[in-house]
Amino acid sequence: MPTAADLNLRYAAALGIIREAGDKAADFFRRRHELVIEHKGLQDVVSIADRAAEDHIVTALRALFPDDRILGEEGGFQGGDGAGCWIIDPIDGTANFLRGIPHWCVSVGFMVGATLEIGLIYDPNVGEMFTARRGQGAFLNGAKMEVTGETDPLKARFGIGFNFKCPSSFTVGTIDRLVTAKSEFIRGGSGSLGLAYVAAGRSDGFWEKHINAWDVAAALLMITEAGGRVNDFLAGDGLHTGGEVIAATPGLFEHLAAASGFAA
Repeated sequence: MPTAADLNLRYAAALGIIREAGDKAADFFRRRHELVIEHKGLQDVVSIADRAAEDHIVTALRALFPDDRILGEEGGFQGGDGAGCWIIDPIDGTANFLRGIPHWCVSVGFMVGATLEIGLIYDPNVGEMFTARRGQGAFLNGAKMEVTGETDPLKARFGIGFNFKCPSSFTVGTIDRLVTAKSEFIRGGSGSLGLAYVAAGRSDGFWEKHINAWDVAAALLMITEAGGRVNDFLAGDGLHTGGEVIAATPGLFEHLAAASGFAA
């Protein structure tokens, strides 16, 4: 079981590694027209940039912490059999990335058992590093983050994710109920950033009917540490199969839950 000193070491190492991976991905972004693209399914594309960024993170982490397990979007589970597990999305927002939209990021989370301990999200497009440690707060480029504290649905803005794994009626119905309640919605194309923006107070909540663990692990810790409320995404088999995510400033969680049909 990692000690406090072990967690400090992992946090410091991961900060450098995620920045290196993000800068590597940004170099690919500048010459994205050269990339070979694979289509794994609807809304599921991967390029050499995704693989290169993940390989960089995995190689660095395995060299430093060989006993830790690693779950990557592209590589699945690998590594040792220790209690700690890294959860990696090398490029969250790949569709944006490939279309030249500078709204994507690298996400790295670390959990021990079923408890998230470290969350890092790096957006190299604007030089923003979102960080969180369990019990130590959440920060954006070193400045403390807090959720909005908004309580009025008429002033609310929510991020919405969409995935073809679920019937479109879930998303369409949620948007219809939000708009009917005079709440705004946005869809940015990166679940990790959409959730990080909740922690940063840029939006009041985020919901998606089905999303993967590597998209949310780092950000959920940030929201909790920033004073927000999240569902227990990792309960059951969320780490392996993904599931529904809902997160919001506390005063609007129930409003978003009602609009989305989320049942705690």
